[in-house]
Amino acid sequence: MATAFHELTVRDVQPLTDDSAAVTFDVPDDLRELFAFEPGESLTLRRVVDGVEHRRTYSICAPAGAAPRIGVRAIPGGMFSSWLIHQLAPGETVEVAAPSGSFRAEPALPGRHLCIAAGSGITPMLSIAASVLANPASTVTMLYGNRETTSVMFAEELGDLKNLHGPRFDLVHVLSREPRDVELFSGRLDAARLRRLLPIKVALDALDHVWLCGPLGLIEDSRTVLEELGVPSEKIHFELFFVDEPPPTLRHADRVVEGVTSDVTVVLDGRTTTTAMARDATLLDSAQAVRSDLPFACKGGVCGTCRARVVDGEVEMVRNYALEPAEVAQQFVLTCQSFPVSDAVTVDFDA
Repeated sequence: MATAFHELTVRDVQPLTDDSAAVTFDVPDDLRELFAFEPGESLTLRRVVDGVEHRRTYSICAPAGAAPRIGVRAIPGGMFSSWLIHQLAPGETVEVAAPSGSFRAEPALPGRHLCIAAGSGITPMLSIAASVLANPASTVTMLYGNRETTSVMFAEELGDLKNLHGPRFDLVHVLSREPRDVELFSGRLDAARLRRLLPIKVALDALDHVWLCGPLGLIEDSRTVLEELGVPSEKIHFELFFVDEPPPTLRHADRVVEGVTSDVTVVLDGRTTTTAMARDATLLDSAQAVRSDLPFACKGGVCGTCRARVVDGEVEMVRNYALEPAEVAQQFVLTCQSFPVSDAVTVDFDA
């Protein structure tokens, strides 16, 4: 289904650190149901600059039931994040799509949660932690890695959450460039440190859910160590965090024959479009030339917005951080990371 955007008024832009801020939106009554979100979900924002459309996806940091609020960290030279942090003002409007994403917690269910985050990866974790802790039968242990105290996003809100919930919320700050009183909390939150920290801080065999969010290294190290320590993979949920710039496309150029095309059929909102597409361009990029309504956000294989099912032909998906193995087995792909291989391909966005 094509992504629909709605103009939301900015309620507040709150500085968090020198290079980050939280942006809160007001939602009109007729859109309240549409913008009701689950903890962990994201908002996709759209902006047109010099006639070119740009989209970015940011995780919601507010607890379930509150006004939608996103956390943004500036990227050097980042057109979108710099605008949100340094130029956007209360009262202005932003084009925003309805909440989305598969990284979602269910606060109504009691559970024991482990959150591991680094940097701006704390954004969805704050939403998850605040939401699940509203259930008095739930507990959260959070390991949060940063360079130094001044780079910690939402430091005060995390402290308030600790004061409010006491022993049900165990918060551990790990700083890589600032010594801490406890040696174990000083350094990078890498595999070696996780192997030491986790058995001390968490009853791993009693966990119901593990939530991971941050850069690729943190995700890979955490998953490796958790599996080593016997945590079942189905309990581990992760979201890779690329905030402003999509990651580079990883594709072997020698697999493309210059000038060769495939006839690609796109099905979206019940309408079918077929066109010749170059095999050295992604399905999404090529199809956008004839279908401007295609859904997308990050174009980095992270958010899953451009998900579609291959119902005919063969494609090559070069990167995937959004689809579950079961979805891949059912022939779903991320069109922003998939290239046509066979002479004819059909992808269904409505599947």
